[in-house]
Amino acid sequence: MGRILIRKVEIIKEPVELYKILKFEGLVSSGGEAKLVIEQGRVLVNHVVETQKRKKIVPGDFIEFGGQKIAVKLSAKE
Repeated sequence: MGRILIRKVEIIKEPVELYKILKFEGLVSSGGEAKLVIEQGRVLVNHVVETQKRKKIVPGDFIEFGGQKIAVKLSAKE
């Protein structure tokens, strides 16, 4: 069985809306697709199904979608 890698994503300001992270990290091809997969209950935030497209994501949150896992942290850069 292969290992699942956790991608670390740094955000420069908080909070960031969930659908934007999926889009900018290339997990979906568009904002519309991101909103659709969230609405369908295919995205987990902190191990719980999340259906709010504009859910505010902050450093320390953990996102799972399509076999990808993302740990969100705040960038030291401004």
